[in-house]
Amino acid sequence: MFGKKPNKPQNRIDSLIGAGTRIEGNISFAGGLRVDGEIVGNVTAAADQPSTLVVSDRARIEGEINVSHLVVNGTINGPVYATESLELQANSRVRGDIHYTNLEMHLGAIVDGRLVHSAGESKAVELKLAAGKSVI
Repeated sequence: MFGKKPNKPQNRIDSLIGAGTRIEGNISFAGGLRVDGEIVGNVTAAADQPSTLVVSDRARIEGEINVSHLVVNGTINGPVYATESLELQANSRVRGDIHYTNLEMHLGAIVDGRLVHSAGESKAVELKLAAGKSVI
């Protein structure tokens, strides 16, 4: 409603790391990425365009994650940076600090770390009473 309008999440999945697949090393991607397997390394999305990472209930990632939109239903061990939105579904397990702008957390999700809100470019709004006195 106020401030910068967030980018829309990537609606399609361009890449898939399937169940039973283990990747050791850093991954850079653009667009949408779904992980059903295991990654040992950092996962980073292209900074100049919207990106979506989906971590399924069978997936496991050990490393830093830096994306604009993130949906988690699996396990992440490492810090998370979601510049636009983060959804922690019921089976999600995150061990590490989470930096987010918008957060949706379902019943059953577990976070072993700090939740750090990043306001981005949104501006504070001062509320005033009808008589002109400031509330904040």
